[in-house]
Amino acid sequence: MKLYTKITLLTKLACTLCIVLLCGINSWAQQADSIHISLKNRTKKVSRIPEIKANIQSYKPMFGSIGNTGMFSTYSNTSKSTATTIVKDRLLTIVKIYPNPVEDQLNIILSIGKDGTQTTIKILDLLGNEVVTLSNERLNAGEQTKSFTIPGKLNAGIYFLRVVAGAESQVKRISVL
Repeated sequence: MKLYTKITLLTKLACTLCIVLLCGINSWAQQADSIHISLKNRTKKVSRIPEIKANIQSYKPMFGSIGNTGMFSTYSNTSKSTATTIVKDRLLTIVKIYPNPVEDQLNIILSIGKDGTQTTIKILDLLGNEVVTLSNERLNAGEQTKSFTIPGKLNAGIYFLRVVAGAESQVKRISVL
């Protein structure tokens, strides 16, 4: 009986030792994966967010400044005068194109800055190829309304209307039904 007890005790001890060793190896492996020890200097992390560099003036409200119309007016006088000078210097301004989508007649209201300006009005396809020239004439200064009949060779689709006055040009999208 003593021999049987010794074998059982040795078996239990061997099993316990194996379990301890196997668990220890497992825990050592997990610790090695989770802990990173490095003697190297860490490199600087590079941000993947793009940096936008622009000269944008900060917003500065002009509360109660002299010359403003209201107590809380946030517009300065300089921006208003700049906007009006830009409009005055423009040679060509397309005010309105109607009806859009177009069926048979196209009306254009445009503003010309100088007398005797050579003005060309063309319809272009989506690739920029000229489809038809509606007008090529000298126009007087001021706001003018022009009406054109859409030619039958234009299929239904999206086109561009290019108005060239002197060295300036403007392009607007039109839909033909």
